[in-house]
Amino acid sequence: MLPTTSKGRASNVRPNPVFPQYLRRIVKWRQMDIEYTFWQMLNLCTSPKVVYQHTKYHKQTKNQWARDDPAFIVICSLLLIVATSAYCAAFSHSVGHAISTVLSVLIFHFLITGAVLATCCWFLTNSYLREESPNSHVVEQRVEWLYAFDVHCNSFFPMFVLLYVIHYFLSPLLIAHGFIPDLLSNLLFMVAVSYYHYLNFLGYDVLPFLERTTFFLYPIGIVIILSPLMILSGFNPTRYMMSMYFS
Repeated sequence: MLPTTSKGRASNVRPNPVFPQYLRRIVKWRQMDIEYTFWQMLNLCTSPKVVYQHTKYHKQTKNQWARDDPAFIVICSLLLIVATSAYCAAFSHSVGHAISTVLSVLIFHFLITGAVLATCCWFLTNSYLREESPNSHVVEQRVEWLYAFDVHCNSFFPMFVLLYVIHYFLSPLLIAHGFIPDLLSNLLFMVAVSYYHYLNFLGYDVLPFLERTTFFLYPIGIVIILSPLMILSGFNPTRYMMSMYFS
């Protein structure tokens, strides 16, 4: 019978070539699975559990939780550039301002903020949410940082659809003054942020070596409590965001 134990911690410190290979594939468009990426994006908005069911299959076949194909990030970045450019075409007052806005949204809002959130979740899950192994000889499993960033990207896409696409077409109504625009704007932001955290929960709940993953649902309760208060106070997140970028 083949042994099932590992040879200590040496197997955990081997260099991982996945990340350098991942970065090299970003500039190789023909190696990306575009069709599968759009399938993921569609199902993240309609049936997100199906996407994470396929994540289990990926672990079984590739022996890693993270995607080895950067197509999702590349396509999401391109869509973000297009959507932000549409906002700039409608509300920006100069070409220079439009370019700086597009770069700010792409680099800071999506990539840098995503990397910070992924790092926080990666540290939290590996430090506090991993199950204690009952056998010291069992290979220790950890959340990959690239997988944490994948979870952020998956969670970001439906929020992008709500707050960049649907929000764009509703913006003439949402920026108006009055109770109805304030109500609709807060509801749209509440649904978008809540769905982001729900997908975040699904991404970590699928990992069998994590426990207490319901922690990632707690921010939804905070959002639900704060939204009525912001509506009653007359705060309109749409007007706030538009004034911040296009005042």
